Amino acid sequence: MKKLLTGNEAIARGVYEAGVSFASAYPGTPSTEILENVAKYDEIYSEWAPNEKVAVEAAIGASMGGVRSFAAMKMVGLNVAADPMFTFAYQGINGGMVFVNADDPGMHSSQNEQDNRRYAKAMKICMFEPSDSQECLDMVKAAYDISEKYETPVMLRLTTRVDHSKSLVELGERRNVAAVPYIKQRDRLDDVPAVSKKRRYVVEEREKKLQDYAEQSPFNYEEMHDTKIGIVASGVAYMYAREALGEGASYLKIGFSYPLPIEKIRAFAAKVDELYVVEELDPVMEEQLKAAGIACHGKDVIPKIDELNPNIVAAGILKKETHGVSVPDSSFVPRPPALCAGCPHRGFFYELGQRRDTVMVGDIGCYALGGSAPLNAKDLASCMGSAFSVGHGLSHAFSLSGQKKRVVACMGDSTFFHTGMNALTEVAYNGSNTICVILDNRITGMTGHQDNPGTGYNIKGEPATRIDIEKVVKALCIERVRTVNPLDLKAMKEALDWAYAAEDEASVIITKWPCVLKKFSKEDKEQFDLDRTPCVIDAEKCIGCRKCLATGCPALRYDSETKKSSINQTDCVGCTVCLQVCPVQAISRKGDE
Repeated sequence: MKKLLTGNEAIARGVYEAGVSFASAYPGTPSTEILENVAKYDEIYSEWAPNEKVAVEAAIGASMGGVRSFAAMKMVGLNVAADPMFTFAYQGINGGMVFVNADDPGMHSSQNEQDNRRYAKAMKICMFEPSDSQECLDMVKAAYDISEKYETPVMLRLTTRVDHSKSLVELGERRNVAAVPYIKQRDRLDDVPAVSKKRRYVVEEREKKLQDYAEQSPFNYEEMHDTKIGIVASGVAYMYAREALGEGASYLKIGFSYPLPIEKIRAFAAKVDELYVVEELDPVMEEQLKAAGIACHGKDVIPKIDELNPNIVAAGILKKETHGVSVPDSSFVPRPPALCAGCPHRGFFYELGQRRDTVMVGDIGCYALGGSAPLNAKDLASCMGSAFSVGHGLSHAFSLSGQKKRVVACMGDSTFFHTGMNALTEVAYNGSNTICVILDNRITGMTGHQDNPGTGYNIKGEPATRIDIEKVVKALCIERVRTVNPLDLKAMKEALDWAYAAEDEASVIITKWPCVLKKFSKEDKEQFDLDRTPCVIDAEKCIGCRKCLATGCPALRYDSETKKSSINQTDCVGCTVCLQVCPVQAISRKGDE
């Protein structure tokens, strides 16, 4: 049976068909939907882990226990998970272990544009790069066979376009894979230096065997057409080249891309007049070809910044400008991203934006939008879970240099469980007056409402242990802790005043209110007043001061002719932040006019 699937859905199907028993991940665009779809198969134990390192470590444990295991993450998540992966590469597998790394060329939803193919070489493991959904499924299944044959973890490198594009996939049956009985093997699995020194030689021998496999892998194959131009390409870059050049070029499609099949490429290069390497993003293959003495073009004609497309490939190789559908820039209305109408973070950022001599450190999540106009509250951010530790460093820098500034650092509930607890430990242990704010919207918001340790539910929507954030904060020896409804501006202001008053110790504010877009749980309905009656503006009372617009709510409108504000009734959910800001009480709940 054939089915139209995204790359992420096809990866999940491949995990199912490969007979995997254990799967773990932390959500992150563009890889989030993989585990969401894996979780639909009852035959696979699936879980959201607190972070990518923990997900990989759990998958390593499952592999050591003898079953096929799987982990998935976006590219910055592999930075978090790299520590256990480098060591596991020395230990080798028991049950097959495969993990997905999803890169994000173009930074559609990421803070950098790293190319993680170099991790495979650094870890001395092997790597597949699918180009479409069928290859996603096929390569997952092949990866488990390779993993067990060569006793290695295997990396599948995807990119945003492969993750989210759809193509037809031939579905197969699930393979029943017997567990490998656990046997104590300290000389392989106990990574003390004496063991790792011996395993180092095993890793090198394995890499030689993987090199031999790469030369004859069915996922590396030629397509011979016009031989004036030869293209070596992997992943979605192959699709771009194939669409741009058609039968006007010959291709060496690289699907098993590390170790690279150098001799196969050398033989292909001899058949064409001029060789081009088309890859996204860095010159990873190009550098290896040139080191092997194979002349080629690469980043001299194909850019290494931003996502590629067929037009870019055609322009670089054929020196010919081609365009798809062309739309003049004047047709686009500037529409910067904004916090949703009713977002519980709005009240916090509105009140914080009124403070002077404050540096606000953000983190990775919806609250990244707190720096945009008109809120203008956030100054900077780094990586996931870093806000409190970056804030701690800033606070000490200001103290050491005599700069009279207060630091407020914020992160979400899922981010706090991800790596924020470590950062808060830094604040507590090393003495800081940083004001730490945990924005608890009762869900993992930015990636699409996945559950986390604070929600009380697991990936299948079943009841799970709920970890209480306030108890965790107090357990980390933070004595000044306050929980507040961020949509109550008076309470939010008082909480900030309370935190600012403590100049010699850290304070933690927990803002607690459900994300406006989430499906409310029974606990949400019991704990919070979720009245969604929209607000309205009395045009007679409105003085056109536009203070309501300073909240940045997308439900608000301002008519420059009448000089009056109004509220879109479809968008408004009655959070009442604008009502509290209005100086003339022109705003009220519908029905209370």
